[in-house]
Amino acid sequence: MNSTIKNIVVFFIAFIAVANNLNAQQHSHLDHAHVRGVVYERPATDGKQELVPLAGASVYWLGTSSGTATDTAGNFDIHPYNLPHKLVISFVGFKSDTVIVENVDDFIEVVLYSTGDLDEVVVTAREAGAHVSGFEPIHTEVITSAELRRAACCNISEAFETSAAIDVEYTDAVSGAQQILLLGLAGIYSQLLSENFPMIRGLGQPFGLTYVPGPWMESIYISKGASSVINGYESITGQINVELKKPETSEKLFCNLYVNDLGKLEGNLNSSVDITDNFRTMVLLHGEYFNNPVDHNSNSFADHPLVQKINLMNRYRYDIPDIMESQFGIRVMKEDRSGGQVDYLNGGINSIDHSYGFNNYTTRYDLFAKPGFFLPNQPHGSIGTILVFSHHNHESYYGLNEYDGRQNTFYANIIYENIIGTTDHKINGGFSYLFDDYDETLNDSVFARRESVPGVFAQYTYSNLEKLTAIAGIRADFHNIYNTFITPRLHLRYDFTGSTTIRASAGKGYRVPNIIADNTGLLVSSRIIHVLEDIKPEEAWNYGATLTQKFHLFGNEASLSVEYFRTDFVNQLIVDIDTDPFKALFYNLEGRSYSNSYQAEFSFEPLSGFEVTAAYRHSDVKKTISGDLIRKPFVNLYRGLLTGSYATKNNKWQIDLTAQFNGPGRIPNLDDNPEAFDFPDESPFYTILLGQVTYRFNRFDIYLGGENLTDYKQSNPIIASHDPFSENFDGSMIWGPVSGRMFYLGLRYEL
Repeated sequence: MNSTIKNIVVFFIAFIAVANNLNAQQHSHLDHAHVRGVVYERPATDGKQELVPLAGASVYWLGTSSGTATDTAGNFDIHPYNLPHKLVISFVGFKSDTVIVENVDDFIEVVLYSTGDLDEVVVTAREAGAHVSGFEPIHTEVITSAELRRAACCNISEAFETSAAIDVEYTDAVSGAQQILLLGLAGIYSQLLSENFPMIRGLGQPFGLTYVPGPWMESIYISKGASSVINGYESITGQINVELKKPETSEKLFCNLYVNDLGKLEGNLNSSVDITDNFRTMVLLHGEYFNNPVDHNSNSFADHPLVQKINLMNRYRYDIPDIMESQFGIRVMKEDRSGGQVDYLNGGINSIDHSYGFNNYTTRYDLFAKPGFFLPNQPHGSIGTILVFSHHNHESYYGLNEYDGRQNTFYANIIYENIIGTTDHKINGGFSYLFDDYDETLNDSVFARRESVPGVFAQYTYSNLEKLTAIAGIRADFHNIYNTFITPRLHLRYDFTGSTTIRASAGKGYRVPNIIADNTGLLVSSRIIHVLEDIKPEEAWNYGATLTQKFHLFGNEASLSVEYFRTDFVNQLIVDIDTDPFKALFYNLEGRSYSNSYQAEFSFEPLSGFEVTAAYRHSDVKKTISGDLIRKPFVNLYRGLLTGSYATKNNKWQIDLTAQFNGPGRIPNLDDNPEAFDFPDESPFYTILLGQVTYRFNRFDIYLGGENLTDYKQSNPIIASHDPFSENFDGSMIWGPVSGRMFYLGLRYEL
């Protein structure tokens, strides 16, 4: 291991030396890392009038909070941001302008034209919801804060209710554990990050989607296919990066209160404070309480788990201008979750002679730091650092199955960034280190391992903002148990006409499976778990292409996006629940396993303030089970989505409706079960409706909504529910909603 670390250090030093040598001739004239320019005004009433410097105009980089204002002579001076990039110049009473800045030494001259003298000007705007990023070379869907407010969005899983990219499904009918589906495959094959560091992985997978409250989130970036090599080797189907609210850009005070007709209560309180001009802090507090066992389908089991949760985060931002930018913070979460038969939740005993109970008590701590340093005399040179430590501990039982786990994770990523010659050529390189310490017990079996994975990576980006962007990257990770992972990835983006964009990607990914944590739904059954051989790391290739077309319809902007992604597994952990209804068999892939995902999405605005999105996805997901290539269970063959959002001109009222159309999915083979406990071969087609009405006044928002308005429920979500300790009991055969119609009321306050 010492020689491996030595080789990594040598590689990193050599990489920086080569990059600096390539830049040496170019940096002689870049003594100041700033973009400069001047803004003039020209009144609309006289096109021949001499230009006059415009003082106080806003100048900022598009899509960022980095900006400045012009001085009394109309001059501005702003630090560059990932050039080439769009610079926006605006001033009240003048038409805004946007220019593309290619190089630091470009001097920008902008003329703003007056809109004329008006007796009264009323400016109204509606923040964009979900959209596909126009400049990212990787196909990336952005879910903004406006989109997050179109539903209650109490946590990450609910943030995807209005998105066509991701499905969210329950793993069983008792615990409330959820998983996402991206490109037809479970969320374990996509990286779930928070501001580019690992957020939900390992033992946190079963309930991790509920760990991040919706009111904490600023935006979500969903990248499909192989992602950048910078963030590790684990991404196979994509990457989901959650941007949380930050002290420098968030509200000074934000409060959100939520209650639904089942008796669930949630509260959120965020507050940010400027300690000095360069030192800021923020506190985010979340609480959740639900203690009402509800059994609407009369199967003796509660439809929802009972939850008591407290979530606290304190984060800081400290900058030294032109030298360093840094973020750091701490987060603490405690959750007590219980479910099972109503008799148990009303004070009964979990035992074979009494009632079936489930309980999971989780404690989690996260520490993070992200210091970044600007390199002297190198306006495009920087070194970024990500340091994270996480501790996860849970104690749980699922009926007679006792499952406890502890995970300590340390993650470090050091990233060097610079240009080669011009901003058309950018390089990234560095090294990372991932350490996982797992300690799990299931009944009388112990699963413990320590993974130590140092890695190196390099990435080159060619960027001509108007036409072509290409990213080529490779990384090598040296696993102490499974040897070396080599991960190549390539991304291309080409803009044909300014409104027609094509993207393509290809890459490889790996992940080490966690047999129990990835499949806790099986614990809500009487199945006996059999691991038939030593499980190898999962390994897969992903290829994809997307075409995005923007145009005008009904006088407003519209867009059409079509995509295709294929995932081919070299090795995969096969979870076989078809061969024997009383067993769950685990073994390595022998044969083929793949996923084909086709999707089309159309968005337009037929009327001012009325946004409509329609999407359709077809999934062809198969794997080899006991020698036969068959459809993966519980994956809908197709899925449709139709959303509509209308806001009045003054933005006082907003109405949002979403319809989810779910096609059939294969149900595992249960032919050996008694006839009373057998299921059909496929789940039926069904529709789910969601809606919300929001009224805004002053600094308050009041919202009223409903979920599953069609009141559709899976008729028999738990096999042998009245005899939960029999060999036929199974609560993991979930393909549809367990609970019915639900209404909620909420209040937001923002200062």
